[in-house]
Amino acid sequence: METWPAGDREVVHHPGAAAIVALHGVDVVLVRQLREAIRSMTLEIPAGILDVAGEPAEDCAVRELREEAGYLAEGVERLGLIHPSPGFSDERIELFTCRAKPAGEPEDGIEVVMVPVSHALQSIRDGRITDGKTVAGLLLAADRGR
Repeated sequence: METWPAGDREVVHHPGAAAIVALHGVDVVLVRQLREAIRSMTLEIPAGILDVAGEPAEDCAVRELREEAGYLAEGVERLGLIHPSPGFSDERIELFTCRAKPAGEPEDGIEVVMVPVSHALQSIRDGRITDGKTVAGLLLAADRGR
């Protein structure tokens, strides 16, 4: 990532990212991992930076689901786009949803947590899930009835 001047402050340039709300039955596939920036464990939907040249966002989301959580995606649908921090960064995150099936082991350092969608939505309301892409993705998926 790099920065460049924007008036009297700098803007962080971000290559973009993709994230996926992966559903397995009535559960959503979430990953628990340490986020050093907030010095806390977070519960998130699988996601990753668009760091493979020419890779479409949908392919990145599917790859991250497989690599991070050990799940394969089926029936991928686009949910939308968010700008998580437009006050200082041009980052954009493409959000997707899919049905998922287990296909392997999760990435080292990541714990897969299967949570009923209704519980995940309650976790947003009570502040246990605070990651922006996860909040947006789960709410958009719930709006679609997924």
